[in-house]
Parts: sequence; C-alpha cells; structure tokens
Amino acid sequence: MTPDELTDLENIKRLKYAYLRCLDQKDWQGLRELLVEDATAAYSGGRYTYQGRDEIVGFVERNMGREQFHSSHRAHHPEITLEGDRAAATWALEDIVVDSEWNFLLIGAAFYEDVYVRVGESWRIQHTGYRRSFEMTLPTTSIEGFALTASWWGTDGQSSLPVM
Repeated sequence: MTPDELTDLENIKRLKYAYLRCLDQKDWQGLRELLVEDATAAYSGGRYTYQGRDEIVGFVERNMGREQFHSSHRAHHPEITLEGDRAAATWALEDIVVDSEWNFLLIGAAFYEDVYVRVGESWRIQHTGYRRSFEMTLPTTSIEGFALTASWWGTDGQSSLPVM
C-alpha cells in the first residue's frame, strides 16, 4: 500500500467514527456535513430506507433526538476497499440504547455496509446501512436497581454516584 492509500484508509475510519459520535451526541449539523447531498441509507436490513441527506438526518433526529434517548454506537474491524475516489467498507457494530422515557434497554450487533466518495480533499458518506446480527430489548422497570446515573444532556455528563 502507498502512503496516500494508508492516509485514505485512516480518513475513512475517522469519517465513520465521526458519524457514530454525531449520532450519540445528537449533533445533527455535524452529521449532515459527513454525508453527500444525495446520500442513501438502509437501516435494519433495509426496513428503513432513505434518499438524500435531509431524509437521513431527519429520520435519525426524529428517532434519536429526545434527551431521554441515550445511545452508544461502536464500530470496529473495518474491511475497507479503495477504488480511486470511491471506497466500500464493512464494519462490525455494537450498540446500546437506554431510553429513560420509554423505559427500555436495547443491546444489539450488526454489520454496516458503507460506500464513500472523495469530495475535494475529504471523504464523505455516499451510502450507509446495516443489517442486524441480533437485537434484544429489556424493560428497565424489570431490572431491579436499574438507575440512569449520568446523561450528556440531563446531568451535563456528570455522574450522580457518590464517591469516597
């Protein structure tokens, strides 16, 4: 591999990590900047599909935008293929959602299939989507002692747990 190809791989990884951070921090403007205008998305094995940056960001904002929706998305084990100014990647995903309004805990795993394009000097997402390996939910009301002790939004990220 050439040094330029290694740089491209690193920049694509950083792009995917920024995408997931924007989801978890509800940074909708930041998310918009990572997608090309005509981007597409196919979430949950294609059950939810969207055409265009506005539709994609609108979908995630409507479904993940509440203060009580807490998510953690971690992607790893990237398999990235470079094809000039295009790239394709498969990513392993592990995610957790705690919804303190609807009182559920979701734990899941999936594989993302993404396509990236170079726009000027930067890489952007042209297509993103995942198919679940598994997904499970539990009502938090059934978990004895369950408590949400910190929230990026509700507690400014500060824990309410006592310390010694």
